Amino acid sequence: MIDVYTWPTPNGHKVHIMLEECALPYTVHAIDIGAGDQFQPEFLKISPNNRIPAIVDTDGPGGKPISLFESGAILIYLAEKTGKFLPKDPRGRYKVLEWLMWQMGGVGPMFGQANHFRSYAPEPIPYAIDRYTKEVRRLYGMMDKQLGTHDYLAGEYSIADIITYPWTLLYKRYDVEMNEFPNVQRWQEAIGARPAVERGMAVLAERRRAGPMTDEAKRNLFGDKQFAQR
Repeated sequence: MIDVYTWPTPNGHKVHIMLEECALPYTVHAIDIGAGDQFQPEFLKISPNNRIPAIVDTDGPGGKPISLFESGAILIYLAEKTGKFLPKDPRGRYKVLEWLMWQMGGVGPMFGQANHFRSYAPEPIPYAIDRYTKEVRRLYGMMDKQLGTHDYLAGEYSIADIITYPWTLLYKRYDVEMNEFPNVQRWQEAIGARPAVERGMAVLAERRRAGPMTDEAKRNLFGDKQFAQR
């Protein structure tokens, strides 16, 4: 059994989808990041960076429990545990890891910063909005070019697609029209139609925030408490 500590965000959904795709039994532990659950000592023992998602696999290597944080590390672990969605041949494996790292180092941080400065900054900062919005569009364009010659990012459906897909669904927040990137749109539709993806995206869906973010949630997500825990 795998315990997953998570919340319905793009990073959380990556792991939900992977668990469903691999048909692994798991128990969901909701970590309400707006309420500050990520700062609880029990969670910090598993995820010292106070970020979701994190997992504890009671049947880890050698039959001993293992805990992991960082979604990229979790997806690689689950792929190796099950032998799914990560090729065994070196060339295919490194191609998948290449695109997985691209998401971790590019899509996640850049899309996240664009969303922050467009939606949550206390006051508009035109340079930051322009900088990160342009980078989002560049990354969508890079994906579109790759997907113009490949069905999926690394050829076959893999953890590279699973880790990237949830972030690309927030295009409206970045003032992006998906018809500008038809290959990405085709890819989104193909992945979204997978039953395991539908189930993964539904995890904790009822807990998604409705309406403006509260001041308390902003303090928990962006405030001084982030530094007080270090």
